[in-house]
Amino acid sequence: MEILFPRMAPQYDSECYTLVFPADVDGKRIECGITAEALEDHFDASSICERDLVEAFCTHRTAIEETAATLIEATRGAPVLLHSGMFRLYGKGCALGRTRGRPAS
Repeated sequence: MEILFPRMAPQYDSECYTLVFPADVDGKRIECGITAEALEDHFDASSICERDLVEAFCTHRTAIEETAATLIEATRGAPVLLHSGMFRLYGKGCALGRTRGRPAS
C-alpha cells in the first residue's frame, strides 16, 4: 500500500476541535484528522486555539503522519481520526514521550 501525505496545511475543524489533513492512499485521496486532545497530550500544543494546534502539528508532522500511516494500513486504506490513546499504542516520536505534561511511565 502506497501512502503519501501532501505538504498541505492542516485545516482546523472548530466544531470537533480537530485538525484535518489529506493522505493519498494508492492514488486515492482520503481525509485524516488528529484531535486537539492528542496534540495537547503528546505534541506540546499549549491550547485548543487553531494557531497552537497547527504549530504543534507542523513541528511534529512526521511522527503524526507515521502514526496515521500505521493506522491507514491497519484499516486497509480507510480514513483515520487520531485520538490521544492511539499515540500510546502506535505513536512514534511523541514529544519527549509525555502524556498530559508528565513523563510517560
